[in-house]
Amino acid sequence: MVQVLRRVVGFVAGLFIGAFVNSGLLSVVHRLIPLPDGVDGNSIESIRANIASYGPEQFIGPFVAHAGGTLVAALLATLLGGYRGKFAGLAIGVLFLTGGISMVVLLPETPLWFVALDLVVAYIPMGWLGWKLADRIRDGRAKNAATQGRAT
Repeated sequence: MVQVLRRVVGFVAGLFIGAFVNSGLLSVVHRLIPLPDGVDGNSIESIRANIASYGPEQFIGPFVAHAGGTLVAALLATLLGGYRGKFAGLAIGVLFLTGGISMVVLLPETPLWFVALDLVVAYIPMGWLGWKLADRIRDGRAKNAATQGRAT
């Protein structure tokens, strides 16, 4: 029962922290690369009405935010939940992909090149990478613990 609770809490914590990272990265990148004049990044209507004025550089923020949020969420869900397989990372990737697809539906004016890049690279691959990084961290900890045990 404790393991199930740990997995659920780890997964949910990964989702929330990943969403927070997504939002934070978007905010930071928009400070570095401002949106076109007159665009309110907090209003879907404003973005939709002005997306034609976006240059390629304005799409860096959403991509970095989507990929970074998914990566952090998958990494944390796997580590905090104590998952051993790819389930948590890929499930996080699928859930964040669902959010990406909903943004495409809300903003159909988004250029196809960005839609393809975002949906193909920012979610499932980042979920997989988060899982792999979690395994490396866990393996490194186990190796360090084994080394510490031999040293004493």
